[in-house]
Amino acid sequence: MEVEAIKKRIGAAAFKDLAYFFGEPETLIILSGVIMLLAGILLLLGINTRWSSLVLLLVLLPITITIQIGQISTLGPLFKNIAIMGGLLFFIINPSFKKEKFQ
Repeated sequence: MEVEAIKKRIGAAAFKDLAYFFGEPETLIILSGVIMLLAGILLLLGINTRWSSLVLLLVLLPITITIQIGQISTLGPLFKNIAIMGGLLFFIINPSFKKEKFQ
């Protein structure tokens, strides 16, 4: 991971105070990566889909607000994160989504 590069992006962000509210950027960067990896694996395997989606949403929301809002150069990743949040909301609302069998 490029922790220093990400730390510089946080320092240049419009809402950097939100990141500093939660703690040191180095710790937050590594912690968010570990949490996203573990929750993503759980979601992929279909284990506790509601909770893993909720955890991913709670990690992604402050990242999106801190890094992408207020920077015109990051509109692509901003809309990508919004789309991902929509998908996560689907799994939060429908945790046991299964394909219907057609007769």
